[in-house]
Amino acid sequence: MNKKLIAVAVAGALAAPAIALAQTSTVNVYGKVTMELGYADQGNGRPDTDMFQTPGGGNVGFRGEEKLGGGLSAWFQCESSADVRGIGQAGFCGRNSAIGLKGGWGNLHFGRWDTPFKRSMVGRPGTGDTGLFGASPTFSGFSTGNIAAGGGIDLDRNVWRRREAGLIYYESPKFSGFQVLGALSTANATGALDATTGAKPRVVSIAGTYVNGPLAIGLGYERHSEFGGAAGGGDDRGWTVGASYTFMGKVKLGAQYLDTKYETSPVAEVKKRNWQIGVDWNIAGPHSLLGAYVNAGDSKGTLGATLTGKVVGNGALAPVGPSTGADWWTIAYRYAFSKRTNVKFGYIRLDNDSNAIYSLGGLKTIAAGSPQMGTTQSAWAMYAEHKF
Repeated sequence: MNKKLIAVAVAGALAAPAIALAQTSTVNVYGKVTMELGYADQGNGRPDTDMFQTPGGGNVGFRGEEKLGGGLSAWFQCESSADVRGIGQAGFCGRNSAIGLKGGWGNLHFGRWDTPFKRSMVGRPGTGDTGLFGASPTFSGFSTGNIAAGGGIDLDRNVWRRREAGLIYYESPKFSGFQVLGALSTANATGALDATTGAKPRVVSIAGTYVNGPLAIGLGYERHSEFGGAAGGGDDRGWTVGASYTFMGKVKLGAQYLDTKYETSPVAEVKKRNWQIGVDWNIAGPHSLLGAYVNAGDSKGTLGATLTGKVVGNGALAPVGPSTGADWWTIAYRYAFSKRTNVKFGYIRLDNDSNAIYSLGGLKTIAAGSPQMGTTQSAWAMYAEHKF
């Protein structure tokens, strides 16, 4: 009997620290699992195809916070992609991940995060980012993680919805709904200078947002410095403004404008102007109707020696001249099983101008000069999402 009591006492003593740690732990697990099934018409000269993707930011994350006293807190977040297909398994902490300090003065953090420019795009209801339902390939070049730090291979000059690595990031407190955001990427010991990497490519991104009740307004500016490689130039810039308003708590309308300029040589540049409108209408209960339209303007200017860093692709700059834009639109029905689980079904269409090479999200890129230039693509798709 005494041996049993001693064993219980020892086990309790060993377990106590673990129980205490569990009681004081601030770490939470969260995430989102997505899937999209679709059937797409890829346009002239390409076969129709079925598609299975995991767009919409599927992720699994861990976050925690420690109160340090005096209103100061230390926090961390590690967020990784979650691809239920078992195909695209990105690296650990490959999504919004950082370590930071926050208090009454704001939030200062370091890591990989959606840029202020991306977060200022508040006027995009009715659309997704990636996949067949994604408007970003046409509107903003794409929406993805990038690495400018160290002259990385993921410069992606045409991408303006960036989740950038190596960021020093500041978020001001919110003043009656108004907030200022700023971020700077690090050079990170750049050691290469060749045709595809700049000497010290950096991203500078700033934004102001106002979110109060049914109204949201965002204004952003971003500069991509030394993205052009050894030929010189390659300093690109973009600015965006957008807004959304929810009427009667049911109909959310929004619009977004994007103006970009690419330095293609020390004496030449290319300009693009895109805009989009959208609506998210909660008809009744779990039933909603979504719609959106995107207009990608012509690429105007002169191509040059520094047009590198995967600029040619979705949201491409090349070719330049008349009839190099595109029109993208979608209409979809969404059913919400709960606040965490919903599905939607809809139709998406992309009409390229005669000299344009845009593609729907997930389809193979159209090459400049190919017979597929100017083609029309369309798709039917079903999307499902569950948050936890």
